[in-house]
Amino acid sequence: MGAFRLMQLERVSLRNHATLNEKWVQDRVAADPSILGLGTDLVLKDKERFHAKAGRLDLLLQDSDNRRYEVEIQLGETDESHIIRTIEYWDIERKRYPQYDHCAVIVAEQITSRFLNVISLFNGTIPLIAIQMRALCKGDEVALLFTTVLDELTRGLVDEDEEIQPTTDRQYWENQATPATVSIADEMLQLINSFAANVQLTYKKQYIGLAIDGQPNNFAIFEPNRTGARIGFRLDQSDLIRERLEQSGLDLMSYDKPFRRYRIRITRPEVNQHKEILRDLLKQAYDANT
Repeated sequence: MGAFRLMQLERVSLRNHATLNEKWVQDRVAADPSILGLGTDLVLKDKERFHAKAGRLDLLLQDSDNRRYEVEIQLGETDESHIIRTIEYWDIERKRYPQYDHCAVIVAEQITSRFLNVISLFNGTIPLIAIQMRALCKGDEVALLFTTVLDELTRGLVDEDEEIQPTTDRQYWENQATPATVSIADEMLQLINSFAANVQLTYKKQYIGLAIDGQPNNFAIFEPNRTGARIGFRLDQSDLIRERLEQSGLDLMSYDKPFRRYRIRITRPEVNQHKEILRDLLKQAYDANT
């Protein structure tokens, strides 16, 4: 193998460029939304989406988990109007289409520390991502680099709120659901105890959770209902996990990014059918969170 040569690239200011304008950037992202670094399964839903009295949203993207990203692109340095415009479009879209999970995305060539601090204030209540964009060229070839400088705020984990979650008991859940569907949590615990004997169920009003040696650790949660149960596995998002779930035939509901949970829906007869993959997912979640 020959020696590698260092390639010298020139930084380009898109704001001051004669032909590489905002529309050019929009077209590049629209052609391949994955270049933003928000996921490989993003698709373009709309471009220059008109909002009465608010203007046009640059890009509306959606992933396979039915999450939508309202993306606003600005050449040069971000400013107050860019931030307000992005949040306004996000708010309009989430109210118009509440069946989707929505996230505002700010893209700019320069995001100063001052505005990063301002954006961080919103980030506690508004799902918001800030991405810095750079253009590098060599001759007539141009590369766009996107770097996330402010990711969506990770919400407190269920464990951290455990002390103020109202405690219930098994009878409460059997009344809310059925004894048969509550027993799905028992079967999941048996799978967990095959590799971690010190894990127990905890009964909360919102879910049936887990504790390790008496300390809350909800690497998985269970929500029985009348027909079956929803199970949440706390795992980082992965194409490999999603593909395995889809191929297994399990009913994958969604991936909850803020809480880092894969959510599936399952009936009691399906537990035996999918016991191997369920145990693997529980083990992965346990290993990732202990």
